[in-house]
Amino acid sequence: MFELSLMCPEDRIEAVSDALDALDALSVSVEDADAQTDAEQALFGEPGMPPPKDGWQRSRVVALFPSEVAAREAQQLLVVQDFFVGCQVLGVAQVPEQDWVRLTQSQFAPVDITPDFWIVPTWHELPAQAVRSIRLDPGLAFGTGTHPTTRMCLRWIARNGASQPGQGNPLGRVLDYGCGSGILAIGAAKFGATDIDAVDIDPAAVESTVQNAEANQVTLKAGLPDKAQGEYQTVLANILATPLRVLAPLLCSYVAAGGHLVLAGILERQADELKEAYAPWLPLEVADTEDGWILMTARR
Repeated sequence: MFELSLMCPEDRIEAVSDALDALDALSVSVEDADAQTDAEQALFGEPGMPPPKDGWQRSRVVALFPSEVAAREAQQLLVVQDFFVGCQVLGVAQVPEQDWVRLTQSQFAPVDITPDFWIVPTWHELPAQAVRSIRLDPGLAFGTGTHPTTRMCLRWIARNGASQPGQGNPLGRVLDYGCGSGILAIGAAKFGATDIDAVDIDPAAVESTVQNAEANQVTLKAGLPDKAQGEYQTVLANILATPLRVLAPLLCSYVAAGGHLVLAGILERQADELKEAYAPWLPLEVADTEDGWILMTARR
């Protein structure tokens, strides 16, 4: 296969991408041409919502074609179009053969949540300093420990759970709402929780949670949202700001007296709107921050 690489300003990305799609590109990707430099820009958006921008001020657009002939024909057709003004062809190059399994595995290294609590893919050895660990491979469900929102939730669990194995269950009864891979529920189990419900609207996430719990030799109950019943000492929800706003009365109803509500998937700029949404039930505060994302918590 062959890649056609282009440099495009922000206002040309949509037209160029649409044209490449019409020219039967196998895939089209857009990335910040200034990534890993001081000029790098962060663009955040939420699924189902319009993107904040189509791309960056200087975007590298890469289209994949099945042959060099197809890539060069696409290049020739693009450069004569009016909408290509301001764009630049960077070149056509053959995509080298890859061991894609090994390449994918190399992108998922062990992640330290605290100095002695680690998320470790199954193909890696456990770090020597890992007193506690979660074995987890990337899969169909969200949550591998690499995203700031997941790390902040797990840090909260580590701070508030049992500090040593066998020290009881300070987390109490736990609900992981929107469990994805089940990583937060499994983390709660690793820190002493024994009565854990993990729920998600996606049956594939529920199945992933069951499999990951078995692989980590922890006990929990996984199911669709109606599986959540009663009150919990710890309610965790790492989703996104929009569904968190909608779910405010439901999630707060699950928090027992003296219990904790822990929310993530929230951008720093969304803090005030989340505080306002939850104010009728619980007073949310920012408890942690990382890379533009925040963790918000409340106690009943």
